[in-house]
Amino acid sequence: MNGSDQSAVLRGRLLYASAWLVVVVIVGASGYHAIGHERWGWGDCVYFTIITLSTVGYGETLDGFNNVPYARIWTIGLIVLGSGTLLYFISALTALIVEGDLQGALRRNRMTSKLNQLKDHYIVCGAGTTGIHVIEEFLSSHQAFCVIDTNELRLLELAERFGTDRFLYIVGDASDDETLNAAGIERAVGLVAALHEDKDNLFVTVTASSLNPKLRIVAKAVEVSARAKLMRAGAKAVVSPTQIGGMRLASEAIRPKVVEFLDLMLRDPKKNLRIEEVSIPEGSAIVGCELRQTEIRRKSKVLVIAVRSEDGRYEYNPAPEHRLDAGSTLIVLAETSEMKRLRDGIASGEIGRARA
Repeated sequence: MNGSDQSAVLRGRLLYASAWLVVVVIVGASGYHAIGHERWGWGDCVYFTIITLSTVGYGETLDGFNNVPYARIWTIGLIVLGSGTLLYFISALTALIVEGDLQGALRRNRMTSKLNQLKDHYIVCGAGTTGIHVIEEFLSSHQAFCVIDTNELRLLELAERFGTDRFLYIVGDASDDETLNAAGIERAVGLVAALHEDKDNLFVTVTASSLNPKLRIVAKAVEVSARAKLMRAGAKAVVSPTQIGGMRLASEAIRPKVVEFLDLMLRDPKKNLRIEEVSIPEGSAIVGCELRQTEIRRKSKVLVIAVRSEDGRYEYNPAPEHRLDAGSTLIVLAETSEMKRLRDGIASGEIGRARA
């Protein structure tokens, strides 16, 4: 049973116990009111019922109680049958408080432990309308990441949706040094600033770049004028949702089949096709090889659609005799499951020159 289900059970038990307690108080007060032939007011009857159930023992507070037939018998029955209801209510309330706090503490400890183990991960600042799409793409691409947001309820909902094993988060201000350090910013490789306001993304960018100058920061810009400021603050790339939206509208009008293909590629739940990148490090077995001489296609089932040289030039649809150099980046079309095989194979030398 997960945390949400456990809390729901505890709340249900408390609601059930509360209903029974109300019923017992009403029945008890009505009994005294009827037995006394309305000589006691409803307030006195309710008060005496409650102190009877609680076994406080203030004595018989109703005037003429000793002279009313069956009053003591009704009280005895109320104590025997009603005290259990009160105890059940108290136990349900205690369980909700104690187990709820304990569950929250255990959840936070597990989350902290997992966050401390993160390495070469991404930090997503903001889980709003933009950040949720970043999160979904990281999950689809099997990227390690954590999310920072001030809305704890929103984060709990997303953790319930995606699972706490895959969705790690911190409740806090993303522009705060302590929060970013808790997210392992010194061990992270990238950060996405996807907050609602440009000034907030600017603060996050400045803080993050000062804590980890090597971090690749990608920031969201609501206004076009914020782009230059974010770049000066340390962002490596700035994305404008309005600009992307405009380009998408134009593409839908001009090249609908291309857009349809890209949508199918991104939304396919089985293959998870993506256009990815992988760098060729020094010492790799494919350094100096022609593309046709490598085992890339045979061992990883990826399609190389471009090669970026170390000086920034791109070779689109590279020829089979294209020579691969250290520091180059392969732009490939591949399933996400194949990308790990490709990266690990190039780094370890498992993918090298094909045998003649």
